[in-house]
Amino acid sequence: MPINFEVRRAEPADAQDMAKLHVQTWRETYRGLMSDAVLDDPALLDWRERFWAAALTHPDYEKNTVTVAAYEGSMIGIAMSGPSPDGANESAQLYVLYVHAAFHGSGVGKALLESVIEPTTRAALWVADPNPRAQAFYRKNNFVPDGLVKIENGVRKIRMVRSTADEPCGSAVHGQDIPVR
Repeated sequence: MPINFEVRRAEPADAQDMAKLHVQTWRETYRGLMSDAVLDDPALLDWRERFWAAALTHPDYEKNTVTVAAYEGSMIGIAMSGPSPDGANESAQLYVLYVHAAFHGSGVGKALLESVIEPTTRAALWVADPNPRAQAFYRKNNFVPDGLVKIENGVRKIRMVRSTADEPCGSAVHGQDIPVR
């Protein structure tokens, strides 16, 4: 379903709309994987709004790249990348990529991914497991599971990595171990 959408750098004034989208897409994506108590918590929206306000203004996030996608004036997707948090071999970490379910398969996700991480950059991300749709999307964009697993907010996540063009897929794995919590 090709659509005419815009991807642009996020601005501090976007924080409220980003928070709304973040909560809506969490509910679309994680219902059944994450606790309903978390997803339906009235404080969730405020928590996400504070997060996005900080991510767009606080010096701790200055190395991150944050973008939004809009269609007909409404925000439909968000993405954020930054340096790898643990000094791993990846150049970048994808921290956030959410698109409203109505726009899955439209090219918005790929455009957002490429707006925060160049397609040839070595990168890593954590994705819910099971989440076959998202995992297939990342595989299509050259990410592969590296065997690391963690539990976060009661959700099992697997790490996926993308190697650079001059190294074989998956060679970024160096036996690092992240404990399951």
